[in-house]
Amino acid sequence: MTKEPASEVEHEQRLGRRLLEAFSSSTSYGRVLLLIVLSYILAISLHKPWGTSVVLAVQITTVWFALRTSHARRTARVVADLLLAYAAFVAVVDLFIPNGPGERAFIYITASLLYLIAPFSILRHLISRKTVDIQTVLGALAAYLLIGMFFAFIYQSIAQLQQQPFFGAQGVGTFPQDLFFSFTTLTTTGYGNLVPAQNPGQSLAVLEMLTGQLFLVTAVAKVVNAWQPASPSSPPLPK
Repeated sequence: MTKEPASEVEHEQRLGRRLLEAFSSSTSYGRVLLLIVLSYILAISLHKPWGTSVVLAVQITTVWFALRTSHARRTARVVADLLLAYAAFVAVVDLFIPNGPGERAFIYITASLLYLIAPFSILRHLISRKTVDIQTVLGALAAYLLIGMFFAFIYQSIAQLQQQPFFGAQGVGTFPQDLFFSFTTLTTTGYGNLVPAQNPGQSLAVLEMLTGQLFLVTAVAKVVNAWQPASPSSPPLPK
């Protein structure tokens, strides 16, 4: 049985440490990415009345970590803190007093603003970074997913406010359906089972398609192409 060269073993160990640090550090985009995935899973899984409060709590944590990791500007942090405080208040109140359509629309608008601030803050931070590493890649992916969730919240806000069902014959649309539609639109997959019946939903869907494609072919593609994983000959990480 042949042994791997010592340089390759050390390279694999360094890569493993980098990946572990990327997803465990409190100042890493890996943790932000995991929180985004968790918020998506909870949003499509929790159907109890208290589920909205749990999802809002995870959203608050996600945006807070995103702004902290991206070193957001003071103005963005102040605006986000106000929105986060309101979202936290709503999460507690909703446990005892169910909200009507108007109040729910305002909740989703607040969430959409939070998910709009976060990706812009991440992109600003990534542009200012001098090196392209695994954190840059994870940050670009986190921003991309946050954009998809932003549009989902906008769609649900419109569904709560307009009189006609958002998806026409398919109905108003639950938030899990909005998430599904948003990400299939962002990636231009377009299954066609859910389609906005009228404006402004149709125009926003077009905007999301263009945003998703431009983001992939510019930001994400350039980051991935510029990323140079450490080679076996790279010096070990400082302790």
